[in-house]
Amino acid sequence: MGRSYLSYTMALILQVLDNGYRYGFEIMTVTGLASGTVYPALRRLEDAGHVISKWESAEIAQAEQRPARKYYEVTREGGEALAEARSRFRLLEQLEPLTTHKPAHQAGDPGR
Repeated sequence: MGRSYLSYTMALILQVLDNGYRYGFEIMTVTGLASGTVYPALRRLEDAGHVISKWESAEIAQAEQRPARKYYEVTREGGEALAEARSRFRLLEQLEPLTTHKPAHQAGDPGR
């Protein structure tokens, strides 16, 4: 896959994923972005090969009485695209301390 240009928003979402936040609502909470921004961006990132996703088991979600979560992980290609985006978007480097606190995943979450 060749180089691909990431918008600031998509780069921010990739950075948040790279820092351990793994599903849509976490990303929305950390970034302040709306669901109408986050979920389409995640689909585009996945279509581009920058992230992969996997649904958690229904049993875990049911035990916690909530809908199943779709977990995302940055691919090697996504990491390379993020590194390139960090060089273009200086603000990402300034925001890194805000997004490097890794969330405490609950029991049953597929670990990183």
